[in-house]
Amino acid sequence: MDKEFLSTIEIASLLGISRQAVFKRIKAGEIKARKIGRNFVINRKDIPGITGKVLTQEQKSEIQKSVDKTFREYGETLRLLGQE
Repeated sequence: MDKEFLSTIEIASLLGISRQAVFKRIKAGEIKARKIGRNFVINRKDIPGITGKVLTQEQKSEIQKSVDKTFREYGETLRLLGQE
């Protein structure tokens, strides 16, 4: 049976980074973790967001803002390039 939570060691191995790097990401809010006793655990359902396999709503919004800005500033140029 799969565990609901993973340890910092397991997440570090999954991401290919050190355990200390996992702690830094937890502290920075990049990895959502829960403290149980003296240890942090990460919910299995949060893994896609951590590994970058799924875009968060905030990331999607940032991408859309960038696309909108590009079209505002370079729309005519992009249209002309598309015709070539």
